[in-house]
Amino acid sequence: MSNRLKVAPNDLSAFWMPFTANRQFKQAPRMFVASKDMHYTTSDGRKVLDGTAGLWCVNAGHCRPKITEAIQAQAAELDYAPAFQMGHPAVFELSNRLVDVAPAGMEHVFYTNSGSESVETALKMAIAYHRAKGDGARTRLIGRERGYHGVNFGGISVGGIVNNRKMFGSLLTGVDHLPHTHLPEKNAFTRGEPEHGAELANELERIVALHDASTIAAVIVEPVAGSTGVLIPPKGYLQKLREICTKHGILLIFDEVITGFGRLGTPFAADYFGVQPDIITTAKGVTNGVIPMGAVFATKQIHDAFMTGPEHLIEFFHGYTYSGNPIACAAALGTLDTYKEEGLLTRGAELAPYWEDALHSLKGEPHVIDIRNIGLIGAIELAPIAGQPTKRAFSAFLKAYERGALIRTTGDIIALSPPLIITKGQINELIDHIREVLRMID
Repeated sequence: MSNRLKVAPNDLSAFWMPFTANRQFKQAPRMFVASKDMHYTTSDGRKVLDGTAGLWCVNAGHCRPKITEAIQAQAAELDYAPAFQMGHPAVFELSNRLVDVAPAGMEHVFYTNSGSESVETALKMAIAYHRAKGDGARTRLIGRERGYHGVNFGGISVGGIVNNRKMFGSLLTGVDHLPHTHLPEKNAFTRGEPEHGAELANELERIVALHDASTIAAVIVEPVAGSTGVLIPPKGYLQKLREICTKHGILLIFDEVITGFGRLGTPFAADYFGVQPDIITTAKGVTNGVIPMGAVFATKQIHDAFMTGPEHLIEFFHGYTYSGNPIACAAALGTLDTYKEEGLLTRGAELAPYWEDALHSLKGEPHVIDIRNIGLIGAIELAPIAGQPTKRAFSAFLKAYERGALIRTTGDIIALSPPLIITKGQINELIDHIREVLRMID
């Protein structure tokens, strides 16, 4: 990297930053210029411990050699190949490798470039599947309150985070929402899966009674709702959803953009909870966040429903210019190699008890009203400042950065999801940073 790019540019106005308080940032920029393993390096030379795996995505840690080398070799050999009517070896090799680590029954992979695109693909796939089966009236989609499914129109329609929805009109029609499962009055400071709330899955029966099952294509949920503040499903909840969907012929889509690739101590959340969906959306960890890529997993039943009619005709009119991009495939293959050699898809299970104890040691610290954890995900919910929602958590974010730790906030919740290579000592360091921050902020 040139020295020119290691310092803050002298004009920050051109870049309209996503999901950012642009005016605040540009008054006091926070710039990363390098990274390695568990740390970022700032433009002023400080090391910052990564408590969020970048943005829930750098599961194997930063600048890992196998991924870097794979990208370099691929870029020098085949930089781009069209995915429409053409192929290249890496995308087929990657697909086989992904099916090998995917939950049982997931036999086919469709490539995208992000979690948002994976969700759009899954929703279209679900509706088109029913049409291909001669059940074209099934077009309705069911999401969940407080759900996050990316930022495209389909995703925010089935999603349930108000600030992501309110500025963009009426969105998709024919969408309904399950209630969220956050019950702080019953489940505060739960370790792992909450005891209360499985019955909320039965709300799907009410929605079916309202619209009739013959109109409903799919239900989409995050097994663990991440971006809204780490909402963990009550015991038995996902199993009940599966039962109701099966009963009524409704497809169940798991959005595993965050939970996929080892975050819960199993390769996927479907493995952790023992529930098989019909479609799984992924992104983030598939390439360790290095290059944009998403992958949608589908069962043989879904895939084969499209494989009818004359063989020369396109079966599914959907895809992207960069679906299965060769360099992204190389990054994904290098990522899978790293996961396998270091046992990272299951390492979270070994660390989860230590992580849980460390997180819950913050109970009783100033402003803390709830703590939630599962696998290597955690949330510390703070009491909001009256009349100033989000401000307390944002202050914690800024203080943590100053002290040398990267955390993520959503509303007044601190969300944590460190790279899966984190050590017990680094867990202690991260939690100690947060403890000190909580004692500093108003």
